[in-house]
Amino acid sequence: MDIFLQLLFSSLETGSVYALAALGIIIIFRTSRTTNFAQGSVGMFNAFIATVFLMKFNCPAWVAAIVGMIFAIITGILVDIVIIRRANKSSPIAKQIITFGLIMLFLGIAPMIFGSMPLFFPRFIESGTLDIGGASITYNALLNITIGIVVMLVLFYFLQRTKLGLAVRVTSSNEQTARLMGVPTKTVTMVSWAIAAALGTLSALMLAPSITVNVSMMDNVQINALIACVLGGFSTFYGPVLGAYIIGLSRNILLFYVSSTWGDAIVYTLILIFIVLRPNGIIGKKMVKKV
Repeated sequence: MDIFLQLLFSSLETGSVYALAALGIIIIFRTSRTTNFAQGSVGMFNAFIATVFLMKFNCPAWVAAIVGMIFAIITGILVDIVIIRRANKSSPIAKQIITFGLIMLFLGIAPMIFGSMPLFFPRFIESGTLDIGGASITYNALLNITIGIVVMLVLFYFLQRTKLGLAVRVTSSNEQTARLMGVPTKTVTMVSWAIAAALGTLSALMLAPSITVNVSMMDNVQINALIACVLGGFSTFYGPVLGAYIIGLSRNILLFYVSSTWGDAIVYTLILIFIVLRPNGIIGKKMVKKV
């Protein structure tokens, strides 16, 4: 039982990282009908900014994280204004190709600005463990889990209970109708890109202490976040979050109990089979167009 609890806590921490990235992807998809393949690259770039700021000013990790997220918000706004709006009349596929271009952009300029050597970003809580049911969890892991859940609950409240959240949901339903109703869809899209960039940066900084800050740090997160969106369904905001935690838990269980070599392959194969049987995802709904 203690081993399972250990795997559960580890899965919740990993799932929180995936879920934050997946939530950023789905917010952009629902507001601009664009699959953002550069979510991980944007997070990586701003994680470098946060780490360099920490090294230069020797500030606490949480201060550097806030600075990194502020720069991420600025990055998201600039990406929307300078690039995405100019491609507004392009097809969804063209916009997706543009996000691939953003990957090359951030992967190219990150080493030019910050160097090619990996940088170390410390844990938010350096030491201390808590024993629960025979399983041991670090205070930092517990904080990461809490941050992930709280941020997502706040965002869900924002989407359901605020006027701007209503504008996001209306825009995600039908952008043209929302524009006719007076909803500032351009502002909604800009805010979505800003929030997504901040979420990607937060997930990168939660992951950074275990793998260092480097240009490829978010590759695995990006892949699993996209898979979580497909698994949970692109038609809801909370489906991808559920998918992210399912991937985190099933991956760790299969790696430990079945095969440390083939665990990942088994997870992705099972997900593929599920998607073939249910293409709209766990919570996704079939989109019907009336003519």
